[in-house]
Amino acid sequence: MGRVSRRAFALAALSTLTSASGATAVPQRRVATEMRGVWVATVSNRDWPSRPGLPVDRQRAELIAHLDTAVRSRLNAVVFQVRPTADALWPSPYEPWSQYLTGTQGRDPGWDPLGTAVREAHARGLELHAWFNPYRVANHTDPTRLAASHPAREHPDWVVPYGGKLYYNPGMPEVRAFVQDAMLDAVRRYPVDAVHFDDYFYPYPVAGQTFDDDAAYDRHGGAFPNRAAWRRDNIDRLVRETAARVKRIRPAARFGISPFGVWRNAGTDPLGSDTRAGVQTYDDLHADTRTWVREGWIDYIVPQLYWNIGFAAADYAELLHWWAEVAKGSRTKLYLGEALYKAGDPAQPAAWQDPAELSRHLTLARSYPQACGHVFFAAEEVAADRIGAMARVVADHYQRPAKPPR
Repeated sequence: MGRVSRRAFALAALSTLTSASGATAVPQRRVATEMRGVWVATVSNRDWPSRPGLPVDRQRAELIAHLDTAVRSRLNAVVFQVRPTADALWPSPYEPWSQYLTGTQGRDPGWDPLGTAVREAHARGLELHAWFNPYRVANHTDPTRLAASHPAREHPDWVVPYGGKLYYNPGMPEVRAFVQDAMLDAVRRYPVDAVHFDDYFYPYPVAGQTFDDDAAYDRHGGAFPNRAAWRRDNIDRLVRETAARVKRIRPAARFGISPFGVWRNAGTDPLGSDTRAGVQTYDDLHADTRTWVREGWIDYIVPQLYWNIGFAAADYAELLHWWAEVAKGSRTKLYLGEALYKAGDPAQPAAWQDPAELSRHLTLARSYPQACGHVFFAAEEVAADRIGAMARVVADHYQRPAKPPR
C-alpha cells in the first residue's frame, strides 16, 4: 500500500469517528496495558531544571511537579535524561556531575536527582526509564571547558570534534566499554525500570564536514567491505552488549531505544518506508534500527514519528504502518514517539495548529495491534499544553488508567 492509499486508509478510519461538529469522537476502551510515557530532557535545561544553579529545594520541587503532571495526565512512565553530555545526574565514579544542575560541570549539587526521581516516580505509580546519550560529550568543541577530571580530557584520543560538538568515537572498543560502564553504574545503583537510548549514535550529518575516525577505521575496520558497514557494526555491538549487561545487572529492567523515525526510504531500499526523508538512520547515523527490532535485540523501540498525518515527505500514517510491519512477530514492543512540542507552534504546518492532530495519531494506532502505546516529547509541553492537544489526548484516550507493558 503506497503513500496515497495509506493516507486514504487513515482518513477513512478517522472519518468513521468524526462527529457532526468535526471533533474526533473516540470510543473509550478498556486498556489493561499501554505505554503512556513522557520524555524529561535535561540537556541544555530543556525541560528540567528550568535553569542551572537553582537551590536544591527548587530543583526537587520542579522535578516532582513534572511527575505530578504526568500522573494528572494519566501517564504511566517517565523517561528521564540522566546522562545528557557524558556527565551524570547521580554520584558517578566515572563521569562528572552535569553542568545543567549547578552551572559548573563537576560541582556536587548537594542531592541525588536520579535517586530522587526513581523513588518519587515509583511512589506515584510511574515507571522510571533512565535515559542515556551514549556518545555526545559536549555541545561545543573546547575540551578545556570540560571538568578537569573529565574522561574526555584524560583520553583526548577518544574524542572527535564534529559539527560544533564533541563526540566519543564509537569505533574504539575502549570507548564502547567505557560508555557502557559509565551508564550501567546507574543501573546497578538504582531500581530503574528501563535503560533508554535516544537517536544519537554517529552524529547527524553536517554539510561539508567529515567525522574523522580514520585511525580507528584503519585499526579495526579491516574485516568490513566499507566504512559504513564497520560503523554499523560498532553501533550493533553497543546495542547487543548493553542489552546483555542490563539483563545481567538488573534482570527485570528493560532496554529501549527511540531512534529517528525513518530507517531507510523505499527509494534507497525496497524494504524501507514510502518516505522521502532527508535523514536515514541506516545510512546517516549508522544505526540499523530495523535489524534491532527484527532480531529482538531490544525490549522496546520508540521511533520518533514527529510528523503529521499526510505530511508529504514522511507521513505519520505511512510510518506507523511500516513500523508495525517491522515489529510484527518480533519480541520487541513498538511504542510511537509523538511530537507534542509541535502542537500550536506557529512555525509548524497547519495540521499542528489543530488540537486534535495528536489524538488522531492515537486513534489511528489502534488499528495496529503491534502499537503498544505512545511517548510524548516532552515534559515542558505536557505541563504547558499551549493549545490543549495533550488535554485532548487525555479526554479521548486516557480516561481510564493503564499499566505499562512488561
